[in-house]
Amino acid sequence: MACKCDNEVCYAELDKFIAEGHYDDPDSLIQVLHHAQHLFGYLPREVQIYVAKKLDIPIAKVYGVVTFYTFFSETPRGENVIQVCLGTGCFVKGAAKVMESFENELKIKQGETTEDMQFTLSAVRCVGACALAPVVMINDKVYTHVDPSSVKRILEKYLISAAS
Repeated sequence: MACKCDNEVCYAELDKFIAEGHYDDPDSLIQVLHHAQHLFGYLPREVQIYVAKKLDIPIAKVYGVVTFYTFFSETPRGENVIQVCLGTGCFVKGAAKVMESFENELKIKQGETTEDMQFTLSAVRCVGACALAPVVMINDKVYTHVDPSSVKRILEKYLISAAS
């Protein structure tokens, strides 16, 4: 999803968040980035530069945090972010085949977003639910014991809600 609001409005909302929450120091970087991503939908370079200036920290530090944590994205994401766990527990239980099934159904590869901006497909290394492997998260919903044959049924829930 691209910018969720007009850029001026997003920047004003970010300024308000920083001022009201007293997030104007370098220790608040992650909280500010979370809110910026919520507003803009992702963290393009210009937003990272803006945050660095507001918190008076080097852009390299902001960039380092954005690229280190998988939650943050420098590119627009789809309305529904699909995260397939490829950690050891999930991988051993067939997560690679689950990922392949999502790729085939969505006609995109891991790390890509569908043209209609409906889905972004990504991999995560562990969600901490190894006993429930393979695990897939779509937005905030967790799916457990996922197998390739259930992928189409899972996706249909999101396609139906988008059509409503």
